[in-house]
Amino acid sequence: MAKLTLVLALILIILGVAVFVATGSHAPTALIPAYFGVLLGILGLFANTENSKRRMLFMHIAVTVGLIGFVFPGWRAAGDLIKQMHGQTVLRPVAMQEELAMAVICLIFVLLCVRSFIAARRGRP
Repeated sequence: MAKLTLVLALILIILGVAVFVATGSHAPTALIPAYFGVLLGILGLFANTENSKRRMLFMHIAVTVGLIGFVFPGWRAAGDLIKQMHGQTVLRPVAMQEELAMAVICLIFVLLCVRSFIAARRGRP
């Protein structure tokens, strides 16, 4: 799971930097996915060890960061999507799309981690 964490961290960094550049490099909040990606990358590096206790600790922290990365952007994007479905204009549609992409990426990460945690628990004697 540590390697998957590193891959998803890279995807979040690319997402944040791409949107930052696409918006003309004037909205630093566009880098929020990149910040989450850097944090997940650091946690993934720390979890990439043979020490099972250390790996478990850092992966649990990483999945918590992933859950936060799903809940808050997902909440904001859902609000904008509801506005858009009711015919209202969304002030920053690119930000909404970025939040939605980040939420989906983080949700996939959290679900994969939970599945891995369950499998590891079942594999214990």
